[in-house]
Amino acid sequence: MPSELLERLATLPEIPHEFGEDGGKFYKYYDELAEEIDEDLVRSLKAQLDGILIFAGLFAGVNSAFLALTLPQMSADPITDTNALLLHLALGDNTTIKAIQDLPSSSFTPPSAIYPINVLFSMSLTLALLSSFLAVLGQQWLVHYRKRSGGGAEHQRWEQLRRYLGAKRWGLELVLDHILPTLLQIGLIMFCISFIMFLGTLSPCLSYVVAAPMGLAAAVVVVTALCAAWDQWFRSIRPVSPNRTAKSFKSSRLSLQSLNLAIRKWLLAHIRRAREQSDVLKAVAIKRVICTSEDSVALVHAAVNLQAYKNPEGLRDLLNDDEFRDRLRNLFHNAHRRRTDSVLRSIEAKTFGNSFLYLVLSVG
Repeated sequence: MPSELLERLATLPEIPHEFGEDGGKFYKYYDELAEEIDEDLVRSLKAQLDGILIFAGLFAGVNSAFLALTLPQMSADPITDTNALLLHLALGDNTTIKAIQDLPSSSFTPPSAIYPINVLFSMSLTLALLSSFLAVLGQQWLVHYRKRSGGGAEHQRWEQLRRYLGAKRWGLELVLDHILPTLLQIGLIMFCISFIMFLGTLSPCLSYVVAAPMGLAAAVVVVTALCAAWDQWFRSIRPVSPNRTAKSFKSSRLSLQSLNLAIRKWLLAHIRRAREQSDVLKAVAIKRVICTSEDSVALVHAAVNLQAYKNPEGLRDLLNDDEFRDRLRNLFHNAHRRRTDSVLRSIEAKTFGNSFLYLVLSVG
């Protein structure tokens, strides 16, 4: 441990009379941690959305160009009727075209293969435009997420935490980081299939030549996705989307459950959801520091302030939270088993042990 850390933890911090009244030490570490988490989240999602917007714009342009070629094949070409009439006048033949029904357009029937081609091209373009719309909407969400509200530092702290909880509740990161790229990839797959089918109407041999590398690329994507689900260290060469197969299924299920719970609460609240009270947010702040931070000083101050937290509902939520309970227990065991730095080990062991006992005994 650095000497600076030893000096800062030379003695066991006293339990404050009220939560947060420890000279601002806990809030100092919490604000730094929250700022780091929020900044990393916004930066990564913004980079993802910028890439999606650029690719979706280029992809939609290419898709529209192919639709301009295939959509006219769904209806008769008026030039065909013009050519037939000119040929009729040039030959002076009065028996070929006697009525409108004799024109080539009257008996026109689109090729059967052009229907699925246009459907796939149209669906691909729709997904590209939908991805662009959601990406723009996501950027607006991120701007609102980081927008500073009025009031003092304490008001801004809890307001930002409410936004963070809302983003988790509605699966903001899942939608922007997983579902959005997946929509674009599905559109790309549809485009490749329709492109091969379109080439098949022009030249079957050419379609086979193009289908071979595309099939190989699809096989590589499937293999990498399966390997990423089997071995997490294989994700360094995963497909374009950061979608992690095994984790995404679990995240999708949790997001659907959270969405269902949020809808039910919305209906029960009759249009507007109740804001989280500051006492509940304090429990969330403790959990964020305990479960996220690796700074021993921040962890100690969070554990000390936990012993000053007196809200029964918040304490019950913390005790019933498996992640928080296991993390606090592991911190105590790790400090108790550490053989080096006896002063720091003693401070951490006492603080984490007392906090865990306080949590258990307070809830009962």
